[in-house]
Amino acid sequence: MQNYTLKNGVEIPRIGFGTWKLNTRELAYPSVKEAIKAGYTHIDTSAVYANEEFVGEAIRDANVDRESLFITTKLWNDVRGYDETLDAFNTSLEKLGVDYIDLYLIHWPNPVKYRENWQAMNAASWKAMEYLYKEGKVRAIGVSNFLPHHLQELEKTMEIAPMVNQIELHPGQLHKETVAYCREHEILIEAWSPLASGDLIQKKEIVELAAKYNKNVGQLLLRWHLQHDFLPLPRSTNPERIASNLDVFDFDITTEDMNYIDALPYEDTNSNTDPDTANF
Repeated sequence: MQNYTLKNGVEIPRIGFGTWKLNTRELAYPSVKEAIKAGYTHIDTSAVYANEEFVGEAIRDANVDRESLFITTKLWNDVRGYDETLDAFNTSLEKLGVDYIDLYLIHWPNPVKYRENWQAMNAASWKAMEYLYKEGKVRAIGVSNFLPHHLQELEKTMEIAPMVNQIELHPGQLHKETVAYCREHEILIEAWSPLASGDLIQKKEIVELAAKYNKNVGQLLLRWHLQHDFLPLPRSTNPERIASNLDVFDFDITTEDMNYIDALPYEDTNSNTDPDTANF
């Protein structure tokens, strides 16, 4: 496993293990334990995933040093405000059974509950996250699903800039404006749904290209992310797939093929949720 370095000097593994939809012990516990066994040191969860307890249990039972792992969790949309954010963080900390979090994110910028004053509520939550960072309770802080105008609002009151923005990202959804903004501001881009929730696995053009490199489609797509300096968060419950998703550091996609993948369309109209109109 190789690392990226965040703007504050903290190193973060270049591939993380995602746990979205692994919302029962039967799904989350064996998958996370298998991921750590396979070599993942970066585990991504969230309060809303309803699996922090199972993720924490798997981490403890994996018998690895806490310091060797990079754990991310997120503040969900039903919580905003300074004290409320601190309480939510402490709840996540307790469920995970750890003393600190490596990366804490605001999950969405404009929840329905706070839509009338999302700017002020995000600012209050961010102040709490800055406090947690200064106190050493978190090693890095960031956001998720934030577009440039959400980040610009946060800039008006923040002392510490976000170090990460986790967004839906895969071929066909390149979010060029957001990516450019984040790079200009040294914000690392994490990719949730890096394989488009599996929708790209059967795409003819990608299947053919993967065969050219003697790799499976998942490996090709994850390599595409890495060569764009994105940090993908693949998810699987299949031990073989969990392991194969890490086997992406022994080949390079040519510039011509990278451009070809960049240009591929993606037809799923249910994807790419607008954070300003989402109904949650």
